Amino acid sequence: MNNPLRIDPTRFLHMAIIFLQVFSVAQIVWWFVDQRSYAEVNAVHVRTLYTSEMVAAQKLAALGVSPADITAIFPHAESVDGQIILKSGVLTDLQDAQQSHVNQYAWESGFFLLVQSLAIAVLWRGLRSEKEIRLKQDNFLAMVSHQFKTPIASLQLSLETMVMREVSAERFQQLSRRMLDDLRRMESMVSKILDSARLDRGRVQLNKEKLNLAEAVRHLLVTLDDLARRENIVFTVDVAPDLVVRADPLAVDGVLRNLVENAMSAMKPKAGGTVTIRGRRSGDDAELQIADTGVGFEPTEGLRLFEKFFRIDDHGGRDAAGTGLGLFIVQRFMHFENGHVSAHSDGPGTGATFTLTWPAATEES
Repeated sequence: MNNPLRIDPTRFLHMAIIFLQVFSVAQIVWWFVDQRSYAEVNAVHVRTLYTSEMVAAQKLAALGVSPADITAIFPHAESVDGQIILKSGVLTDLQDAQQSHVNQYAWESGFFLLVQSLAIAVLWRGLRSEKEIRLKQDNFLAMVSHQFKTPIASLQLSLETMVMREVSAERFQQLSRRMLDDLRRMESMVSKILDSARLDRGRVQLNKEKLNLAEAVRHLLVTLDDLARRENIVFTVDVAPDLVVRADPLAVDGVLRNLVENAMSAMKPKAGGTVTIRGRRSGDDAELQIADTGVGFEPTEGLRLFEKFFRIDDHGGRDAAGTGLGLFIVQRFMHFENGHVSAHSDGPGTGATFTLTWPAATEES
């Protein structure tokens, strides 16, 4: 049961930051006003001293003291036509000095306020980022729990049917295939979680060798053929037979599998479709495109797709049953392979295209 009096720590930190910002601004403004007031009071005091000096100098002149002796005693005084007066420019210099101090305080206040504001902005951004990551992780854990419960419940139902009832050979085969599919589904989720943890920490050891992409694609599609037929999905392949890269076979298989399964998932709402895989040489690179006729996504989300835990279904779209890890794994594997991956879609309902690029293998490599 949720405690209504419990304060969310993140919200508390946000409130504390706002309070700190307001307090700091008030403190800096008060410091500037106080220093300006101090400069004005000091200027008035100096003017009063100048006035007192002139009164004393004029009294000495009245007593017959020579102007030279008077100006020696009072350096701010001068004799003009026998009259002792304050030197011209003294008050102007005093006013300039006062304004200079005020300007200095203003610049210092502005600088301190800017630095403090930047620090608060960085801290605020960090807290917001932490909150978003925590929310994604919470959604991920809830989704994984649900995704594991579904195949486990299906396995339990299949086993109970096989144990508690007499089933025909055909029905036995159907239940067995369903159980294998459920196990593969759980294995895939566990593999993605483990792969993402390793890739996130950079703990990856790749065994690179020459690899024919046409053969890698063919091998992958053989393993997905039964699932594709059941989901009314057609594979179209046009990969150059001599398209070779130097890469880790397991990493390439993981990249291709994630992208093809992602494409198949995107076509579930449409009850089927086509996955087109094209491969060719592009300069010094080997380029592979995986296009689907699925639900697509907003063009602006092309980069965010590769963020960890990001799922478009959270915003109403693609990959409703995904973990938010598959494309992150693809991006990290391609990074470690010195390759690149990008995603493009013209919008929801228009399908999507993922482009993979590796340095092409050479005769010497």
